[in-house]
Amino acid sequence: MTRAISLHDVSKAYTRGARVVDRLSLDITPGEFLVLLGPSGCGKSTVLRMIAGLEEIDEGELLLDGEYANDLPPSGRDMAMVFQNFALYPNMTSRANIGFPLRIEAPGTDPGPRVDATARMLGIEDLLDRLPAQLSGGERQRVAMGRAIARHPSAFLMDEPLSNLDAKLRTHLRAEISQLTRELGVTTVYVTHDQSEAMSLGDRVAVLRGGVLQQVDSPRVVYALPSNVFVAAFIGTPRINLLRGLVRAPLDGAMTISLGKQFLRLPEPLSLDHQLLRVQQGREVIVGLRSEAVRIAKHSAARPGEVPITGLVEHVEFQGHEILVHFNTGSSPAVVTELEASRPRPGRPARRRRREGSVIGRLRERSAAGRAGPVVALDHPADARPGLATAEPRLPGDLIVRTTPDLALRHGMQVPLLVDLAHLFVFDQHGDRICPHPARLPDLEE
Repeated sequence: MTRAISLHDVSKAYTRGARVVDRLSLDITPGEFLVLLGPSGCGKSTVLRMIAGLEEIDEGELLLDGEYANDLPPSGRDMAMVFQNFALYPNMTSRANIGFPLRIEAPGTDPGPRVDATARMLGIEDLLDRLPAQLSGGERQRVAMGRAIARHPSAFLMDEPLSNLDAKLRTHLRAEISQLTRELGVTTVYVTHDQSEAMSLGDRVAVLRGGVLQQVDSPRVVYALPSNVFVAAFIGTPRINLLRGLVRAPLDGAMTISLGKQFLRLPEPLSLDHQLLRVQQGREVIVGLRSEAVRIAKHSAARPGEVPITGLVEHVEFQGHEILVHFNTGSSPAVVTELEASRPRPGRPARRRRREGSVIGRLRERSAAGRAGPVVALDHPADARPGLATAEPRLPGDLIVRTTPDLALRHGMQVPLLVDLAHLFVFDQHGDRICPHPARLPDLEE
């Protein structure tokens, strides 16, 4: 039996005034594999522990199969948790570790058949008589997973179970976890800070920052339509290119987005997305281009929807099946100062992410103090306008382009580039996505 899990405006604070989870609402359907993704300290493990009953909920409510469960003890929730540090009893064999919760739940019953069945499922039959000290990291994690699976719980809660393993073993166990949970059909909530795990495992991905839910959707949608610049920059390898831009929309000329020494000319007639950018006339924006949105080609080879720019090769990363080329285009990178931080620094203006719903509800939420801080906070050098910054990028150049390894590129080459405007992201100064436009425009009569 699997179950539905619902969190309604759940909050948690460990010290006065500091919420690690802030009014989180999330519905997990029976049998779903949901991944909680975010940087360290964003509150994802706290959410998992509140679902398990290991942390008290300060505000809001937890529903299990539609029934109020805030006060239900962990033993009454019928959930199994897999921890990051394996949490095996060192004086027990693998067989005893897997069978221990079964002996607690049903004293006097022989757990042997279920232990053996679980071991066959995980391929660890030959490890059952070994102590944890005699096992490798991957073998210990399989035993820890076996202890959870043998109980036949209604939900699996996994708290970064693969983070202590090497990269090759992580990839292998990731595939095993995906196959096991699909075969068992049990609701699974999986916590990780690794976006590769999140994208490959989850039916849906919930991105957290500072205890506030930024976006929840399928991996494909989160990647293709990030709700704000934080989600866009956190999802994807290599990280999305973020550049400072200035919208110019003269009444008697073509609409462009200036990128410092170059500009993107928007083709006419303007698409709906680009028409909506007119309201940003004269304003600085954040332009997002993923590495696959730009290709190396002569300007004469431009396809419909592609616009030309040029770039100076600064660095070439050979990846085997591809190369990542770092270009200097004369643009100014937009630096998300706290992308990896769980909390904004003191003194930043507070602002919450807009949520779907009525216009009045969104206005109320915008007026409230957002404890996670602004979605994007950019440096304010003395010679720049407030809100956007010119800062030294961490990597050479300002634009990373993914291409095939057969191209012979060297440092200092001037290369023609084509930007596919179908994959252009534009964010406002607060970091909210304004292009592509939302799937549904707000109705002012709601």
